[in-house]
Amino acid sequence: MASSSSPTKKILIGLGVLLVVLILVVAIGAATGNLGGGSSGMEVETAEAQVRTVTQTVTASGKVQPEIEVKIASDVSGEIIRLTVEEGDRVERGQLLVQVQPEVYITQRDQARAGLLQAQADSARAAAELIRARTELDRQEALFERQAVSDADLVAARASADVAKANLDAASFRTESSRAILSQAATELRRTSIYAPMSGTVSQLNVEEGERVVGTAQFDGTELMRIAELDQMLLEVDINENDIVNIALADTARVEIDAYPEQPFQGIVTQIANSARVEGAGTQEQITNFPVEVRIVSDDVRALVATPPGEAPPAPSTQLRPGMSGTVDVFTETTPSAIVVPIQAVTVRDYNNLERADEEEDADEEDAENDSINTFEVVEEDLRRVVFVVRDGKAEIVEVETGIADDTYIEIRSGLQAGEQVITGPFRALRTELKPGQTVEIGTGDNERRSRRS
Repeated sequence: MASSSSPTKKILIGLGVLLVVLILVVAIGAATGNLGGGSSGMEVETAEAQVRTVTQTVTASGKVQPEIEVKIASDVSGEIIRLTVEEGDRVERGQLLVQVQPEVYITQRDQARAGLLQAQADSARAAAELIRARTELDRQEALFERQAVSDADLVAARASADVAKANLDAASFRTESSRAILSQAATELRRTSIYAPMSGTVSQLNVEEGERVVGTAQFDGTELMRIAELDQMLLEVDINENDIVNIALADTARVEIDAYPEQPFQGIVTQIANSARVEGAGTQEQITNFPVEVRIVSDDVRALVATPPGEAPPAPSTQLRPGMSGTVDVFTETTPSAIVVPIQAVTVRDYNNLERADEEEDADEEDAENDSINTFEVVEEDLRRVVFVVRDGKAEIVEVETGIADDTYIEIRSGLQAGEQVITGPFRALRTELKPGQTVEIGTGDNERRSRRS
């Protein structure tokens, strides 16, 4: 009887030990989240905090245009009888560009000259009459002293002298007026010949020989052409009001012209507008931009660096044309040897929400019900910039102070050390789902990318 019960007892003991082991395995699996051979935690992507130079940039697009461009307009009206240039021609300062029919203005000048001669003749006669009148007045005064003439004769002589003086003054005024008319007519005649005010290239030609143009001295006349210095080109871009505060004169830039995608150019900020351009004023789509001019100086960085202080940097060897589209990256600030992480690693969390979440996890069901009653209480947000760092297989939240950023990396000024593994994705997990202390697993794709980089 005893011998038959001994095997049964051993089986029961074995089953009991096996049950205890199974319970322990289930408990450990539930605690670690690895029950049933599943994942050990949320799968995440990571990157290593690095030490590198980071440069903040402001990017904008615009059109290439000459830094110096002069519009040539006519100050007189008439037919173009001579056009000496074509679009694209190089001209020198003082070179004849356009000749307007001068016949009408020659006639006006000749008439003004004749009028001046007539006024000068009238002035000469008036001067002679004044001399005669004053001589007669002197004679009448001498006779009056000897009582040889009456008072009336003396008064008449004085009146004649006064009239002669007035006639001379009037003749002098007419002479000056005629002289001014002649000067104006001569100026109008000279304006029929239009000369280049500067050396440069005819960048735009709007007229042909035989066309009639309109021009006055008070208003802009017909625009004939434009002369530009094509060796000095710039890119004018609109910078948003949020970025304009970061840009300063003499900031360097990288310029990319759409027509030359494989050939970057260097640039320098030469002008920042004080007045804004507002689009969609008074609407929700209102945009406030400030025009900024970036001079395109060279396509050779070494030539730019070698330029002595105070001298103009070299022009690009590639011929750029007005109207070409381009993009400029203005380098506003650089921090060497900065601790940086990918931009997407930095997120914003409400620390008040984190504290409430911890309290709810530690509370029992009765406390949770009491908390649910106060869900309508308004709690002020405590937003802070943070990163999640992987330590011992768990995600730990770290508050950080950030600095400047480029297109890929952002500077971490405090809160993080170089070499730490920060979580960079998925975005939704970083934004809302990932909790401090949560177990995480680095994705295999992330491991492969890190292996390729190494």
